[in-house]
Amino acid sequence: MLRKIGRLFVIKTRFEAFMIIYALALGSTARGTEYLHKFPGFGGQLLFLATSGAVFLAGAKMLDCLRLEKEVAELRAQVNQAAQ
Repeated sequence: MLRKIGRLFVIKTRFEAFMIIYALALGSTARGTEYLHKFPGFGGQLLFLATSGAVFLAGAKMLDCLRLEKEVAELRAQVNQAAQ
């Protein structure tokens, strides 16, 4: 039962990854605007940029991992076909 619930939290497609990236971007911009209000000036702008940059890094990592998992699955399928 826990395995079935755990499968809900696995990103399987690029569409799911883009939806998560979008949600992260909304949260980071909301947090960034709070930083701009709390720390006016250059410091707030740097913190806003840091929150936005974190989303870019996380999104790129998610998309790279999906591509890698697809390639590994294809290689395993080729190895299994060659072994038979």
